[in-house]
Amino acid sequence: MSSHLNEHGITHLRHVDLAVPDYETQRTFYKDTWGLTEVGTDGNLSYLAAEGSPEQYVVRLRRDAEKRLDLISFGAESRAAVDALAAHLGSQGVQLIGEPGDLQTMGGGYGIRFFDIDGRTIEVSADVATREHRKIEEGEAIPVRISHAVMNSNNLAATKEFYTDVLGFKLSDSLWSAHMGDMMHFLRVNDWHHSLAIATGPHPSVHHVSFEMRGLDEYMRGTGRVMRAGIKKVWGPGRHLAGNNTFSYFIDPSGNTMEYTTELEKIDEDQWHPSVYDIADPMTQDQWGTADPMSEIIAKESFNDPDRGLFVAPPV
Repeated sequence: MSSHLNEHGITHLRHVDLAVPDYETQRTFYKDTWGLTEVGTDGNLSYLAAEGSPEQYVVRLRRDAEKRLDLISFGAESRAAVDALAAHLGSQGVQLIGEPGDLQTMGGGYGIRFFDIDGRTIEVSADVATREHRKIEEGEAIPVRISHAVMNSNNLAATKEFYTDVLGFKLSDSLWSAHMGDMMHFLRVNDWHHSLAIATGPHPSVHHVSFEMRGLDEYMRGTGRVMRAGIKKVWGPGRHLAGNNTFSYFIDPSGNTMEYTTELEKIDEDQWHPSVYDIADPMTQDQWGTADPMSEIIAKESFNDPDRGLFVAPPV
């Protein structure tokens, strides 16, 4: 991995943390249906790891009366990078939740938390312990790692600018519509096509969280397993144009959209020029033609409930 792709030393997506009212149902879903491994619990917290990933966990569930996004966590190169980022954010008027310090969550580490322009809690951390992980076997239809997170914003341009101008994310591609203008911006911090994307929506909320499968066969087997479990499939299987990755979207028990994907594009930084893809072109949404055409009904499924956690730091 290039050490200087992101000017602030942000390296990759670590985990997405969700608060859910139906905590036990969600724990069961992520373990038994989605294929994550619960590596620890702490009171009202459940830490869920992907077997192929060195990250301590890729999803954290927290029991709460209100459904919300607790935080999105990204890695940093070093403690010095965390400190420098904190100083940079302060100079940009970004609201810090606290000074950089030792993290109290599984795997420890040193990090900073702050609110993005929409009020999401973002964490950037270094020195988090890695966990024992393994190679996912042929035919094993469980997530290898977290792939990316997509967030809805009702102020797409400003949110994209926050991530590119303040945090140094790079724009990979955009989706556009003749009626609506810009619909989605794909943003990267390493050579994966995107670690984060911002979608236009009626309110800030989770659009979806995506998990990388070992290959096409495992991706299809996983898609089928989740379908057989009676989980509502929103869209897929298909293959996007931007990022060239496959997609199968499902609604988890608390109404968050989760995706299985594979073969997300890797970018040659020196050769890359962002494209704008028209969503009216059927090839933009699905190169294979196997998924239902994108419709307003499908789009609305990913609007999600308005996030109740904006500009409110999670308790842990």
